[in-house]
Amino acid sequence: MVANQIMNFRKVFEALVSFFEERRIDYALIGAFALMAYGYARFTRDVDFVVRKENKGHIIAFVESLGYETVYISEGFSNHVHPLSSLGRIDFVYVGESTANKIFSEVRRLKLFKNIHVPVASPEHIVALKVFAIKNDPQRFHSEMADIKALMDMKIVNEDTVKRYFKKWNLVDVLDVNGVKKNGY
Repeated sequence: MVANQIMNFRKVFEALVSFFEERRIDYALIGAFALMAYGYARFTRDVDFVVRKENKGHIIAFVESLGYETVYISEGFSNHVHPLSSLGRIDFVYVGESTANKIFSEVRRLKLFKNIHVPVASPEHIVALKVFAIKNDPQRFHSEMADIKALMDMKIVNEDTVKRYFKKWNLVDVLDVNGVKKNGY
């Protein structure tokens, strides 16, 4: 089953990457698959991308043409689920021009599958998105912190940068001096 899911995720990636490349849409992988590209593997059932806000309509129309149902949409996010569970879920984060320019200027093209190399958000931008996710949904705290800690343990993101993001979103109180949650996390 896991091998089958990976193959189906690969098909999803191939379709999305082809669409993004043909349309010249800036995109970057974020979430668990981005972490995998950096060397930290964890289970996931979704694929997460950051894209420019102005491409939202085209992207949603495309994933719906692949059979995905849009289950949530807002100014900054959309979530899409396929009726075949093996094709998983696709989530998009839509960012404005200044944020997009910063993220896309710092992407790294990394190998994800055998012959698929994709732009992946920098570890710093992944942390920023994860801290923002905690701010918006405190129930995501433990899973997002585990990912942030993994990036810090891999020594691919600066601890001061992590602290700066927590300060920006008024979440400093959840960190101790070592960048991990107080109260035993």
